[in-house]
Amino acid sequence: MRTYTDEKLDEEWVTLISIAKKLGLSKEEVKQFLTNSSKN
Repeated sequence: MRTYTDEKLDEEWVTLISIAKKLGLSKEEVKQFLTNSSKN
């Protein structure tokens, strides 16, 4: 059972990935960035 929040997060994730691709970043780089920024 998926919640509204899950769908919202998925949308944001897809948006992030597409932006990252335009910038030439890999998924790993995006994950690392998100991990680092969530620590702050």
